[in-house]
Amino acid sequence: MSSSNIIVRNLGLVDYMETWQAMKDFTKTRDSDTPDELWLLEHHPVFTQGQAGKTEHLLNPGSIPVVQTDRGGQVTYHGPGQLVVYCLLDLKRLGLCIRDLVTLLETTVIEFLAEHNIDAKARADAPGVYIDNAKIASVGLRVSRGCTYHGLSFNLDMDLEPFARINPCGLVGINVTQLSAYNALENVTPINDKLVVTIKKKVDTLLSR
Repeated sequence: MSSSNIIVRNLGLVDYMETWQAMKDFTKTRDSDTPDELWLLEHHPVFTQGQAGKTEHLLNPGSIPVVQTDRGGQVTYHGPGQLVVYCLLDLKRLGLCIRDLVTLLETTVIEFLAEHNIDAKARADAPGVYIDNAKIASVGLRVSRGCTYHGLSFNLDMDLEPFARINPCGLVGINVTQLSAYNALENVTPINDKLVVTIKKKVDTLLSR
């Protein structure tokens, strides 16, 4: 299946629990002919714990709800001003492994930032994208029946204070940053469209190997 068959949905600002349930329902009921989808959205403020998340990384959540979810990784924060890309992909049909998809999402953000003269890197010990010692994007996925859901979160222009209430992704002492800190927002075309085009191209590249 070509990446051109991927359906893109722009969902806006949505509730986390409702969206998580919708991802599970989609994955549970899809079959071998169901097109893959990318969901682009933002969430109302919420902390989400990965499947093996440790409570000691929740320092002081306060009034922000905490959801124990089924993705990989530790605790993270979602809120307005953060772009979330949920990847509902049939890895088995695409012939990809989960590491392929993690790398694809990381390199998509890294290359996007490089186009705007921002040097970013991935880390072998902790999925995501980092500028120096500051994390700007996180990756957390779930595979069920050979298909993925959850995905990528990319900090654009948001309130970063809630990240101080946790050890983001279980990393003690890590800083968190966002695109607006680098005066890049006004110099880019719609970020959603740019990332989607790049993700599709990278899927095609993997399929042509």
